[in-house]
Amino acid sequence: MPGALVFGEQELIVLGAVLATAAPQEGCALLLGPVLEGDWRVAAVWPCLNVWRPEHERLRRFALDPREQLQAQRWARQRGWQVHGAAHSHPEGPLVPSATDRTLTVAPALMVISSPALAPALDAGALPLRAWWLDQEPGVEPLPVAVRIGAPASGDDGE
Repeated sequence: MPGALVFGEQELIVLGAVLATAAPQEGCALLLGPVLEGDWRVAAVWPCLNVWRPEHERLRRFALDPREQLQAQRWARQRGWQVHGAAHSHPEGPLVPSATDRTLTVAPALMVISSPALAPALDAGALPLRAWWLDQEPGVEPLPVAVRIGAPASGDDGE
């Protein structure tokens, strides 16, 4: 479990755009970067298509394409990074993992949930998302993970 999840402002903007573009459906992305002193730094946002079937349920469900996940893992490894977890939007719901989110997630995992409706909150100083750690123990409630905005880590070149 990360000590905190650290976003740069640019990565937050990219994530917000990726998730908002999918609206009114749930959008999704993978979060990649290094681990620095126990914190997980988001150095890149990997946009993904929501491949949930049937399509009409994408308003309330999402699924990542396994091929995209493998490509993101390969790309991250080439940079000495890892795939920290997945982000997705809840266009109309709360920023907490739903029962479906928890059932379909292979734990342990980091899950970030945002809402396009909250994007203006970034200007007000509040982050428009929440991060959660899903434990592999059945019945354990997701644990909140601290999210903060930080300067790019030295050596991050945003390739």
